[in-house]
Amino acid sequence: MTGKLAAVFGGSGFVGRNVVRELAKRGWRVRVAVRRPHLAQFLRPMGSVGQIQLKQANIRHAASVADALKGADAAVNCVGVLFQSGRQRFRRVHEEGAATIAGCAADAGVERLVHVSAIGVDPDSASLYARSKAAGENAVMERAPAATVMRPSIVFGPEDDFFNRFAAMASNLPPVFPLPLIGGGKTRFQPVYVDDVADAICEALVRPEAKGRIYELGGPRIYTFRELMALMLSETGRKNWLAPIPFPLAGLLGLGGEIMGLVPFFEPFLTRDQVRLLKRDNVVDESGAVGTLADLENEPHTVESILPGYMVRYRKYGQFAEKPA
Repeated sequence: MTGKLAAVFGGSGFVGRNVVRELAKRGWRVRVAVRRPHLAQFLRPMGSVGQIQLKQANIRHAASVADALKGADAAVNCVGVLFQSGRQRFRRVHEEGAATIAGCAADAGVERLVHVSAIGVDPDSASLYARSKAAGENAVMERAPAATVMRPSIVFGPEDDFFNRFAAMASNLPPVFPLPLIGGGKTRFQPVYVDDVADAICEALVRPEAKGRIYELGGPRIYTFRELMALMLSETGRKNWLAPIPFPLAGLLGLGGEIMGLVPFFEPFLTRDQVRLLKRDNVVDESGAVGTLADLENEPHTVESILPGYMVRYRKYGQFAEKPA
């Protein structure tokens, strides 16, 4: 065990919990900073007794962030939202929250900081999500120039919100009900396994060359949205047909999703901002301007090697049913 302490903000989320587990596996002491520690007790068994501690913190309140960073050698910001609801606004979370964490980390003398962003950030994007992510990156680098920025493509794994969402739709609806292909399903993605993202983040905390760098994280293969949906249907044995939806019509569906999302505890199935994001490919920049998983000596897993392990639950006769030919 190194004895070093890493503070992980958003450690109870999909990416964050995998980062916590990987840090503990590598011998770090981990302080998980979350808004509701009583809902994150499942993280404790990921390490040895006392190795993982939970700390109440809200990125909107600088004092709680500073308290969570006391004595920390490193920090990881995994906080992010895919849609806006209540007080969870893109600007507050992606920009102001990121600035608070970076500023408090700098004031506390934290040696290493990794900020998790996303591929496709653009200050001029039509998407508020992409603009807020870009503003967050800028805020972090202004306050902590030695920070490392990680930009993953779609992150997949057993608890993801991509394959699981569409597989649940396919399994809960009759086969005649179509799955929507926004913009015809032509948008390209480079899905990256969540464990590979966690490994990359942990490597960035210890590699000197990662300071001040941006890394874009993608898997070994690029797929269209249609190809990903077809792969999901193949693994689940579902026969739902795929319906191309033009972007203008998808925008109306997104508006409907936002209205439905106003209902308490209901997540919108689609928003207009997500439709705007789908107008642009989500793949790694191979020009050399940014780092990649290869620079961190990480050989990414393929979708085909991981997806079957957690899509079996959506097969008609359960996980022990044979995969349809």
